[in-house]
Formats: sequence, structure tokens, C-alpha cells
Amino acid sequence: MLKIKGFYKGVNLGGWFSQCDYSEDRLDNFITEPDFAKIASWGIDHVRIPVDYNIFENDDGTYSESGFKRIDKAFELCEKYNLNAVLDLHKTAGFSFDSYGESESGFFESEELQERFYRLWEQFAVRYGKLSDRVAFELLNEVTDKSFIDTWNDISCRCIQRIRKYAPDTIILVGSYWNNSVTAVPDLAKPCDDKVVYNFHCYDPLKFTHQGAYWTDMINKDERFSFDESGITPEYFEEMFSVAIEAAKKNNTSLYCGEYGVINIVSPEDTVKWFRCINSVLEKYGIARSAWSYKEMDFGLSDSRLDSVRGELLKYL
Repeated sequence: MLKIKGFYKGVNLGGWFSQCDYSEDRLDNFITEPDFAKIASWGIDHVRIPVDYNIFENDDGTYSESGFKRIDKAFELCEKYNLNAVLDLHKTAGFSFDSYGESESGFFESEELQERFYRLWEQFAVRYGKLSDRVAFELLNEVTDKSFIDTWNDISCRCIQRIRKYAPDTIILVGSYWNNSVTAVPDLAKPCDDKVVYNFHCYDPLKFTHQGAYWTDMINKDERFSFDESGITPEYFEEMFSVAIEAAKKNNTSLYCGEYGVINIVSPEDTVKWFRCINSVLEKYGIARSAWSYKEMDFGLSDSRLDSVRGELLKYL
């Protein structure tokens, strides 16, 4: 599998323009220039920037220049510190991956909401398509239900066609259902062109990486597991990734793991063990990736709790 040049080893800037309170203080100060400098010092080649549609859109679907100006500034800082960027639409009008905390609904049934989605991506393409050597696009974060896949394949293809009018050379990432499950990658449509990449997320096994998580009912939040008793091995990830690897080979594209990480309840030592384990498989197959997440968000890689192991941990991002 070919490496995605300039987008191989990254970190997420989660909680900045998405999954936040949208206050001026948050948008202006959660991530600042010293953070970009620190990330660059880690040997990272790119950042993934999750953004929500309401940063850019008013309630009536018109656009707010202040949102685009913030992204302009983020891309300027990326350029200053020799970082590329993935622009990830984390929430669109009518859909959010977070059914627990969001009221967005109707996107997959509404042509009107789908048109808003296309128009927003056209705005991004007009503004940032000229930055194709250092900015990639990710159409939508974590489609949830399997029942959406046929509609999503159609929507993503239509969206890519509209983007290409303004951004013919930009890398575009597309993920599948079950929140970008790696096992759902084979159900994605064949890429529309040679610059479309299959995207997945990996927090497996959830009982280890999300132990104690309060926002999901998929695990018993009271249970705790050490890495050594979890049974996680490189073979575990290799088997899990195999169907996606084969799908990418079959359709002549690459893979990108847009999120992977371990909750801050897990010990620093066990966090390193998990990253070392999954990294061995990502490296073996040349899978590009971006770890979740740079700061706070229950997964913060820059948080002080990891100070004692960060030098070792950074080897396995």
C-alpha cells in the first residue's frame, strides 16, 4: 500500500472547532500558535482539524466569514510550521455521529440538507482547493447506521464530483458506517478517482481504549482492563484490518486511520503498549493515520499525565 505523501503521521485537533461550546474564547484560544510549534517538534507531518458546519453556516444556510477566517489562520500556522492539514467535516446540518449529545437528524432522508452539504463543500473547495499540496478534505465524520451506506455512497460521489470543479487535485477521504469501522470499508463504493482514499477509525478493543467512558453504553463503564490482560496483539489488529487492506488493494487506493487512541483513564505505560502494538501493523501496511487527540478531550496526548512516557509514545504515532 502506498503512503499518502505529507499525510502519513498526524494528530487530531479535536475540541477546537467541533465538540465544543462554540464560545469566542474556545474558538480563539483552545489551540494557539505554540501548539502548532509543539506538534511540529513531535515529528508530525499533519494535523486533522475537525470542524462543525455551524462554524461556517448561519441557521438559514448562508455563510459566516468569521468561520472561514479561523480556518484560514489555522492553515497559515500549518504552513509556518511545515504541517499539512486534513479538513474534517465533523458535523453537517442534519447529521452528527454523536446521537447522545446532538439533535441533528434527517440528513440521509433530505435532499435539501444534502444540498447544503454539497454547497458547503463547494465553498471549501473554492477557498482551499488551491492548497491541494498541503490540505486534504474529509467529507463527513463517522456515518453511523449500516442502513445509510447506499445513500452515503451516492451522496459522497455526488459531493466529490462537485468538489472537483474547484479542487481537481485535492486528496479526499471517505469513511464507512459503524462510525468509520474498518470492517465496513469493503462496502464503500469504488473511489470516483485516483485521489480518493478510504478512511477508518480504530479504538479497538473498546473495552480497553474507552474503559470508564461516560458517553457510550457499548461498554460497562465500571470495568477496568490492563493491556497485559486484554489479549491485544499485533495479530489482533492485522486480522481486523485485513478486509480493508484487501478492499483498498482491489480498488487501487490507500487507507487512512483518521482517529485512534486511548482514554486518559488508562495508565501511561499501558497507553504506550497499545500505541506500540497498533503502530506495528499500521507501519507494516503503510497505513496513514492521525491520533486522537492532541489536547484534552479525554484522550489528550499533550496532557501532563503522559509527560513521563511521551518520548517513547511519540515513536508510535
